Amino acid sequence: MIGSIVLAIIVGALIGLVARLVMPGKQDIGMVMTIALGALGGLIGSWVTGYFGYHNANGGIAWLPFLVGVGAAVVLIAIWEAVRGRRTRQGVLR
Repeated sequence: MIGSIVLAIIVGALIGLVARLVMPGKQDIGMVMTIALGALGGLIGSWVTGYFGYHNANGGIAWLPFLVGVGAAVVLIAIWEAVRGRRTRQGVLR
C-alpha cells in the first residue's frame, strides 16, 4: 500500500515535470501542484488507454498511458495557469 502511494508520487512527479518541459513558456506553479497535476494526468492517461482496450501484456514500461498522461497533465497545467493567472497575491483581479 505505502509502496503504491510512493510509486504514484514518483510517477506523478515525472509526468508533471515532462508536461512542464513540453509546455512553452514559464509556468508559475509549485512542485506540489506539479506532482498533483502529474498524478491526476497519469490517472487520466491510464483510464483513457484502458477504456480503449490497451493492455500492457508484455510487461515493461507502459509508454502509451505515460504519453497520454503527459498530454492530460499539459492540459491540466494550462487550465490551472489560466484559472490561477487571473488573480494576484491579494486576490484582486488583474
